[in-house]
Amino acid sequence: MNLVNLESVSHAYGPKPLLSDVSLGVEAGERIGVVGRNGGGKTTLLSVISGEVRPDSGRVTHTRGLRIGYLSQQDTLDPGLTVRETVLGGRAEHEWAGDQAVREILGNLIGDLDLEAKASELSGGERRRTALAKLLIVEHELIMLDEPTNHLDIEAIAWLAAHLAVRKSALVVVTHDRWFLDAVSTRTWEVVDGRVERYEGGYAAYVLAKAERARIAQAAEERRQNLMRKEIAWLRRGPPARTSKPKFRIDAAQALIANEPPPRESVELVKFATARLGKTVYDLEDVTLHAGGPGTGPLVLDRCTWQFGPGDRIGLIGVNGSGKSSVLRLLAETVRPDTGRLVRGKTVRLAHLSQELAELDPTRRVLETVEEIRKYIQVGKREWTASQLLERLGFKGEAQWKVVGDLSGGERRRLQLLRLLMDDPNVLLLDEPTNDLDIETLNELEDLLDGWPGTLILVSHDRYFLERVADRCVALLGDGRLSMLPGGVDEYLERRASGTALTARLSSAPQPSGTAPAAAPAAEGLSAKEERELRKELNRLERQLDKLTGQEARLHEQMAEAASDYAKLGSLDARLKEIQAQKESVEAEWLEAADRLGE
Repeated sequence: MNLVNLESVSHAYGPKPLLSDVSLGVEAGERIGVVGRNGGGKTTLLSVISGEVRPDSGRVTHTRGLRIGYLSQQDTLDPGLTVRETVLGGRAEHEWAGDQAVREILGNLIGDLDLEAKASELSGGERRRTALAKLLIVEHELIMLDEPTNHLDIEAIAWLAAHLAVRKSALVVVTHDRWFLDAVSTRTWEVVDGRVERYEGGYAAYVLAKAERARIAQAAEERRQNLMRKEIAWLRRGPPARTSKPKFRIDAAQALIANEPPPRESVELVKFATARLGKTVYDLEDVTLHAGGPGTGPLVLDRCTWQFGPGDRIGLIGVNGSGKSSVLRLLAETVRPDTGRLVRGKTVRLAHLSQELAELDPTRRVLETVEEIRKYIQVGKREWTASQLLERLGFKGEAQWKVVGDLSGGERRRLQLLRLLMDDPNVLLLDEPTNDLDIETLNELEDLLDGWPGTLILVSHDRYFLERVADRCVALLGDGRLSMLPGGVDEYLERRASGTALTARLSSAPQPSGTAPAAAPAAEGLSAKEERELRKELNRLERQLDKLTGQEARLHEQMAEAASDYAKLGSLDARLKEIQAQKESVEAEWLEAADRLGE
């Protein structure tokens, strides 16, 4: 049974038709991912389906009493309400605290927020998570989400995908997160040139089906081109007057000519030559770093030693606030370590793409911002002008003379990338490079980075992009170290779920985690045997800390589930205090052993 039906729907903003004679339906329980270029009509389609926008023509019908939950890209929170009032309304605490599903939603989306904080005091990401939690705690027949993964970290995205996959509601979701699309959708709609092309399966199935359609279309186009050449040759044969030629042949040839498709408007990125890298790229030597400057803010690195080598392709992951951007700023030398030393290779030519767009002068023209870096560049055997490269990146004709301040987020992101790459870097630091980019541009960016031979250090919550581009994953787990994750994102999520990864430093003592590849030097005054025994002791204590941390996390979960059982809460709280006391004792032993080793 269809919950929503669209019949011959058309809608336009200005002269551009975003939907043209679209007919489709959303069935009960169906999960649909919507893809397409930025500005192509995805959000308009959701607004029309939800009933928020009335189409210019056609008809939209809903089943009687249909309950729709719609998360738009616009912020609709009342700034005067608290987080509790916004999400829970007038529900009594015992009512929602006794509902496991509600507790799970709150814990995974807004567990770190003060429920009494005003919505006006929240950051953009916190407001987004609050709006999502408000929507999900209510039952709906149809859930519609427009870019729900914005401002969510990898762990929260994985939880949201699992949550939506088991809900009985129908789902229509617009997102550029391809891993998320594969995880939640069973059908894919592509909004292109006013049409909605429908495919079975998630993103991977959509890519395969689209490639097969393109192959069939190419074969048909080749046959049409051959026929067109013959017909045009026939038309040109003989006297110019066509009255002697059979009319049906003339009409057939003219139809072929009229159907000649326009050249594809694709976004294309160019592979740039890079300067040669030496053996040293970046060495961190006993570095301590706080996110807010020396001694202030969360502790990101604690006496950390690490090496980034030539050709490394590293994905840096961690929860929001763990210090990923701070590490990139350290490597870019825009911040200094509290203690320790950062060694930068002499041949390093750095390009740093930050999350901020402020470095682009909003008053300058697009072409001017590129030409101030370089007017010409040699790519292979051909010399390109800045204007030609901009055209290949989708800035055609008059778009090159737009003022930067008038560009969309995606356009400014593409402009930033071009400016960076034109300067021939051999080390790239990319902080959330996928923000505001559509899937077509992401595919092109991945293709560019595939053939790029320099060192790449990437921060991204786009799991598909991260796993596609990076060869190794390194995590900030809240213990002041960089931890290698041989199992990639899956291992990170497992460690977070088991409680062996922290969200922040619990104490000033270093916590156990994976170790950096650089080995610590032997401690002074210790024999080789004593050092081996101490390292064994450290490993034993680290395993014990991992076990106690897991027990502590499970006790917190049990206490949340027993929120209304005060007797059980009392016994659980007593057990928790025992575990925490054991943990403090083990941490003290660990610190003593580490001090003896000089770590």
